[in-house]
Amino acid sequence: MRKAVLEELQKARAEKRQVVLVTNLGNGDQELIYPFEMDKKSDLYDAARAALRHDKPAVVDLPEGSVFLNIFNPPLRLFIIGAVHIAQSLAPMAASAEYEVTVIDPRRSFGSTFRFPNVHLDNRWPDEALADLKPDRRSAIVTLTHDAKLDDPALQHALRSDAFYIGALGSGRTHAKRQQRLLKAGFTEADFARIHGPIGLDIGAKSPAEIAISIMAEITAVLRGKAAS
Repeated sequence: MRKAVLEELQKARAEKRQVVLVTNLGNGDQELIYPFEMDKKSDLYDAARAALRHDKPAVVDLPEGSVFLNIFNPPLRLFIIGAVHIAQSLAPMAASAEYEVTVIDPRRSFGSTFRFPNVHLDNRWPDEALADLKPDRRSAIVTLTHDAKLDDPALQHALRSDAFYIGALGSGRTHAKRQQRLLKAGFTEADFARIHGPIGLDIGAKSPAEIAISIMAEITAVLRGKAAS
C-alpha cells in the first residue's frame, strides 16, 4: 500500500468515516472511495455501499477488471434514551451484537451503575448528550422514556443527524401526538417518517425483554437493508 493511501486511510478511520479500499486484482492499483459521501451511481459504488452496509468485503467484476473491496466501517453505536426496564435488556443485547452502547438519562436514580453494570451511562439531558456524542450513519437512537420532555429533544436531534435508525416507544396514539409536536417544531412529514414507531418488529412482544428483542431485530433489519418497505 502506498504511503499516501495508508495515511489517508488512517485519517479517515480516525474521523470515523465509512471508507472502502479498492484494489485492482489485475495490476494492484489502489484507491480509497467514500461511497456514502458521494451521490454517484455505478456498479463500483453500489457494490461498495452494499459491502459497507453488510460489513462484508467483496470482489466485483468491472469492465476494467476485477477489484477487491476492503471495507473500513467505524463502530456501530446505540444511544438509548431512558434508563428503563427495556433498556436493561436492550443494552447487553446490543453490546453482544458489537454495538458501543450509551444509556442517556438525567434521572440519576434510573441511570445508575447498579441497574446498568458495565454500560456507559450519560446523565446529561438527551439533546446536550447527543450534541456532544455526534450520532452518525453508523448510529441507532431509541427513545424509551414516554416523557416528551426527554424523548422529544432527543428525537429532534436524531432527525437532524445521519443516524441509520431512529425508534420511539409508545402506542399508535402516542406516536400520533408525537407527530403533531414535531411538525409544530418545524419538521416535515418526510422527517417524521424516519422514526420507527411504535418501535420494534411486531412479534407480539409483552415483557421488557421481549420488547428489547423486537427493537434489536428491527435495528438489525434496517442496518442490513432488510426492513419492510
